[in-house]
Amino acid sequence: VFCIGAFAVHGQSRRIDTTLKIGKVGYRITCSNRNPEKNDATINPIGFENQAREFSIEIKGRIKKAEIDDLNNDGFPDVVLYVFPGDSLQKGTVIGISSDKNQSVNPIILPDVLDDQKLREGYRGFDDFNLMEGTLMRRYPLYVTDSLGAHPTGKMRQVLYRVVPGERNMLKFKVIRSYEYTKQ
Repeated sequence: VFCIGAFAVHGQSRRIDTTLKIGKVGYRITCSNRNPEKNDATINPIGFENQAREFSIEIKGRIKKAEIDDLNNDGFPDVVLYVFPGDSLQKGTVIGISSDKNQSVNPIILPDVLDDQKLREGYRGFDDFNLMEGTLMRRYPLYVTDSLGAHPTGKMRQVLYRVVPGERNMLKFKVIRSYEYTKQ
């Protein structure tokens, strides 16, 4: 029986040094989170075969949280890092890393909200991300813009993503549903 667990590590600008595992397999993630503009994150696969080695990636922003789950339903754990810039708008992004049969890792690409006409309408940032049963959830408040600037509408947008195969054997997050609701 394969159990899926989602574990989170919170930290705005604190150093990240955590291990996330499902069973005996997972990832150790370290990042100083010092510079709001640029940081190096180190990811060490745990319980993988020998060819999976520790690697570092440069991120623009700070890691706020990390979670683990099986995002592509292949029976192997994947990890996501929620990265936020140092600005006040908190326009977040996700760095996804997928296990390739516990032998190596591959990136999972999240499309930019601003590239989607429907999703960018009313978007000003203030993202909140979570994983639930292999689905990435993104939530943000909606704004209306007029001659005086942007004003909150009191509504939120929830966007649900699933991991699907992309071009050149890459994985990507694809929007499967989005909806709006009144913030309570």
